[in-house]
Amino acid sequence: MRRLIFAANWKMHLGPEGAAEFFQVFSQRYRQLLDREVWFFPPAVSLKTVADLTRDRADVRVGAQNIYWEPKGAYTGELSVSMLTEAGGAAALVGHSERRHVFGETTDDTAKKVRALLDGGLTPLLCVGEKIEQREAGSTLAVVSGQLCALNGLDSAVLSRVVIAYEPVWAIGTGKTATPGDAAEVHAAIRRWLVDRGVAERDVRVLYGGSVKVDNVGALVAEPEIDGVLVGGASLDPSAWATIVGAVVD
Repeated sequence: MRRLIFAANWKMHLGPEGAAEFFQVFSQRYRQLLDREVWFFPPAVSLKTVADLTRDRADVRVGAQNIYWEPKGAYTGELSVSMLTEAGGAAALVGHSERRHVFGETTDDTAKKVRALLDGGLTPLLCVGEKIEQREAGSTLAVVSGQLCALNGLDSAVLSRVVIAYEPVWAIGTGKTATPGDAAEVHAAIRRWLVDRGVAERDVRVLYGGSVKVDNVGALVAEPEIDGVLVGGASLDPSAWATIVGAVVD
């Protein structure tokens, strides 16, 4: 059965107290549905709080918004894979557009982070996507393929553990959303890229992110090529997030 992923990226919102208040509401308004998983990517200071609050939920996975590839050392402000694991994390975002375009993260950086997570037994959620000028120039697929090069050299068994999120940069936080058909076209290309490298079709998971809301999530996840969503702003409201996660899929 197709198992959807609903992933919440809280960015720089909801400290430990805010996270606890969030789950007081969310846990009452959402009950587990067997066809989906709920992933949370809180800020680092809230990671253990969220992990502890969801420890008994088999459908919930908690991760970090960013990690560093070295196991330890003089890297002020960074988070290692072992620290993430100790805090209860099972996954991490890698290559989010804000990491790429605000903090200068390169494809080489994302490759190192992906490998560090895989070596630590965790799941990388690799984000890819184009800027508006790249889309208008017709280079969306070339840009996305270039970002997927962070996975080069991984064998098919390892590749099957990576989850991809297609997030067009022009749709993040802007209120603009790719149509389900537009998103599905890029998802299909990502799926082909992975299948061509030996990943079984059943193991490919590609999420969509970019101004996902209550009123468009159903149409997005109904697309066969879309295996779930990565949500920013709309995931901060526990009631709205419960509605999104509980979306009916036709």
